[in-house]
Amino acid sequence: MRLPSVSSKAIIRALKRCGFSEAPNRGKGSHRAFYKKEEAGQTRLVIVPQGKDIPKGTLLAILDQAGLSRERFLELL
Repeated sequence: MRLPSVSSKAIIRALKRCGFSEAPNRGKGSHRAFYKKEEAGQTRLVIVPQGKDIPKGTLLAILDQAGLSRERFLELL
C-alpha cells in the first residue's frame, strides 16, 4: 500500500487522533515532539519535523516510532 505525500500538520492531526499528546519540554526549532503512555508503563516519543511535505523515509520512521501500521495511519488521516 502506497503512502500519499503528507504534510506535517496531517501527521500531527493523525497522531493526536491516535492518543498522542504534545510533549511541552521536547522538540526544538523546526521539530515538535509528541508522547503516548502505553501499558506496562512505557512511553512512546515521536518527533515530527515541521514543513510542507514530509519525505517518505521520514514518514516511515515516524510511523515506526509511533508503532502505527501504514493501514492504521491512513485510517487516521
